Amino acid sequence: MKNVLVVGAGYAGSVVAREMADAGRRVFVVDRRHHIAGNAYDEHDAHGVLVHRYGPHIFHTNAARIFEYLSRFTDWRPYEHRVRGIVNGRAYPFPINRDTLNQLYDLDLDEEGAAGFLEQAREPRDPVRTSEDVVLNSVGRDLYEKFFLNYTRKQWGLDPSELKAGVAARIPVRTNTDDRYFTDTFQAMPLHGYTRMFEAMLAHPNITVELGVHFEDVRGDFKRDHTIYTGPIDAYFGYRFGRLPYRSLRFEHEHLPGVHRYQETGTVNYPNDHDYTRITEFKHLTGQQHRGTSIVREYPQAEGDPYYPVPREENEALFKRYEELAKAERDVTFVGRLAQYRYYNMDQVVGAALAAARRLLY
Repeated sequence: MKNVLVVGAGYAGSVVAREMADAGRRVFVVDRRHHIAGNAYDEHDAHGVLVHRYGPHIFHTNAARIFEYLSRFTDWRPYEHRVRGIVNGRAYPFPINRDTLNQLYDLDLDEEGAAGFLEQAREPRDPVRTSEDVVLNSVGRDLYEKFFLNYTRKQWGLDPSELKAGVAARIPVRTNTDDRYFTDTFQAMPLHGYTRMFEAMLAHPNITVELGVHFEDVRGDFKRDHTIYTGPIDAYFGYRFGRLPYRSLRFEHEHLPGVHRYQETGTVNYPNDHDYTRITEFKHLTGQQHRGTSIVREYPQAEGDPYYPVPREENEALFKRYEELAKAERDVTFVGRLAQYRYYNMDQVVGAALAAARRLLY
């Protein structure tokens, strides 16, 4: 294997490209977008504020090897993400913790009392099959309706009872006062942004990157020994069995001149109000000093670029049909959120890409 074509310059493609290049392979990377870094792409807006073009990306992992791998390409800014959820006009810590319960219900619970409160509130579900089951089993009907039900409907265009349990299981419930969104060992932001990190990753004499190039335009022409494909798996096979459902997003960016701080935390969720799900203010994430501030509102939608595989049993069954085709492909490796139809976090994509590279090289 001497010449490798990598389709996609996001995490999966860039990590595999770097591993192949370090091993002496000649790597040609194409991406249909006009930039690298995939959905993690960040840039300075017209006002000089560093923003995440495709919504907030917060790096967190418990895997030291993943953090150490990316540390080859960036220095870090320590950052612990915090979120508030707006219910009836007031902001509460989210994920739900003891402070959420005390503020929402005007209580004075200690940790044991919070655990007892949730035990009384929960609606036991057995078996736990859906996201609705997960939340009702954990916090009961009132908290479910205040924080989860309408947010999920907006985010996925589906009721929580129609989604697999894993969606809601990603969000913890705490009886202490820890208001961090994540509790991973390593939580940080690339010091100079994600795009700069990707530039360093792809800066190798064996790597050539061409942007604004669709896979179909080079599929039959480019001579290679192997292809790393990180795009939608159904697109690779011409949607032979029909399209896999993905959820998309529309982003409404806004700069607020002369506003030092727009909101209390990096992200504020709006489960019950507005058509958007959340607002993120980027200066919280980056630590940048600027006279103004820039925010983004996220509007989930059915059409548009694929962001999230929709986790339902029938969709998984359809993916399995495509996966069987993928297994039969000679000299092609499918890796990444879209190619594997998995709701991966960033560190999980890096891990999957490193594992794919190891299989190819060793």
